[in-house]
Amino acid sequence: MGSGDRDRYVVEDFLGHLVLYSDGSIFRSKEIDFKTALLDHEEELVHKDFLFDQQHNLHLRLYKPKTTPSSKKLPILFHFHGGGFCFGSFTYPHHHNICVRLATELEALVIEPDHRLAPEHRLPAALDDAASALKWLRDKAMHGGDDENMGTWLDGVDFGRVFVLGYSSGGNLAHHLAVRFSGGGAAELSPVRIRGYVLLSPFFGGLERTRCEEDRPSERFWNLEMYDRFWRLSVPVGASQDHPMVNPFGPCSGSLAEVALDPMLVMVGADEILRDRVENYATKLRDLGKNIEYIELEGEQHGYFTDHPTSHAADRVIGTVKIFMSDK
Repeated sequence: MGSGDRDRYVVEDFLGHLVLYSDGSIFRSKEIDFKTALLDHEEELVHKDFLFDQQHNLHLRLYKPKTTPSSKKLPILFHFHGGGFCFGSFTYPHHHNICVRLATELEALVIEPDHRLAPEHRLPAALDDAASALKWLRDKAMHGGDDENMGTWLDGVDFGRVFVLGYSSGGNLAHHLAVRFSGGGAAELSPVRIRGYVLLSPFFGGLERTRCEEDRPSERFWNLEMYDRFWRLSVPVGASQDHPMVNPFGPCSGSLAEVALDPMLVMVGADEILRDRVENYATKLRDLGKNIEYIELEGEQHGYFTDHPTSHAADRVIGTVKIFMSDK
């Protein structure tokens, strides 16, 4: 062992799965035991993985119902997973299970992309990758017939009815995508047309603590110290929790008054540490005249959707999303 190794110390340790050392080196566990069984879906769905960003070797997974009415085109739903920007993949069983439920219940083509993870790749890397996934769909809509690897995967889908759903840090990405591609019909994504965004417990922060953060800093699993660690690991070096990626209404963020946002459905558990931040976010957007629907799930804490995909709360989320999509 060299002297450098002896002098090295732990700067951040996230449950032993992700460790940042003083010399800048990083340990990331290759295996996490989720103890989560995969939902049986072979009779209803098919899924397949595709490369969408060759430069960064990023893949996404498509979920498609086996049978749909011949007269109906499938809407398209992007699902951006959570993980505090530091963890997560479409290969995680709980993310897979949610996509199975979404594709089945909503009768939609569900697309779940991966993104680069922090601290190896700090924000806005994840947002750039999420935008890249949307542009991948745009390219397939324009030239899909030229890609033999796609086969019939995009046959019978409606590129004019695309929705973006994100949970936790994925909800944060959904907000920033809505701002980046404001108005949905932006020429940058044509012929893809985004009809609406669903933000489930979007992961926002800020230097000034909310009442929930002060009065209820711990849930059954998640706590405020974990959230702070996620931000320290994911924001640009030297940035604070008032960085625009963290705090969309903070002192460093631009005004959204003139941004033409597509309709949004915002949901949060009433017992979450994030509750006040999410409610404040929805209220401020509504005060700006944006089309926002805000719902609290009584008695629910963070993880109500992805950790419990067959729960009553998950059923309510999916049912609400179905109604939201049907109106667009």
